[in-house]
Amino acid sequence: MRPTVRPVMPQDAAELAGLLNAIIARGGTTAFETPFTPEALAQSCLIGPGVHCCFVAEIDGRIAGFQWLATQPFLPAHIGDIATFTRIGSTQSGIGSALFAATIARARELGLTAINATIRADNVGGLAFYSRMGFVDHELVPAVPLNDGTPVDRIRKRLCL
Repeated sequence: MRPTVRPVMPQDAAELAGLLNAIIARGGTTAFETPFTPEALAQSCLIGPGVHCCFVAEIDGRIAGFQWLATQPFLPAHIGDIATFTRIGSTQSGIGSALFAATIARARELGLTAINATIRADNVGGLAFYSRMGFVDHELVPAVPLNDGTPVDRIRKRLCL
């Protein structure tokens, strides 16, 4: 079944925090290591002042994933920073691609010139997804420590619009 994509709504925050917190608890893919409250997620990633846009994908009326595009202090204002999360067990079902179509359209409407994605080097699925979307390797951020001190490289990929 094809996902339906729509803009995020404030009332989605609790479900999206649960989805992201499950990924954080599983570990190994996201750079986030501390769970989010719905309020903190809403302000930092969904509808806060630094958010360009956020879309959710639903399958059979249930949120299956979400993607945001936001500002980052390490990027110039004309480059957005993207993050994508899908419910555990629902990867490879077209959710990320459907979300990306909406996000890239909004990025172009906003006049952004590029999109940055920063992915953990050990997140094989995330690296493959962004490469399939047309992102190319742009920068390596070496040995970023996790909370336990384990160093993990970050790969920044860039898509020019």
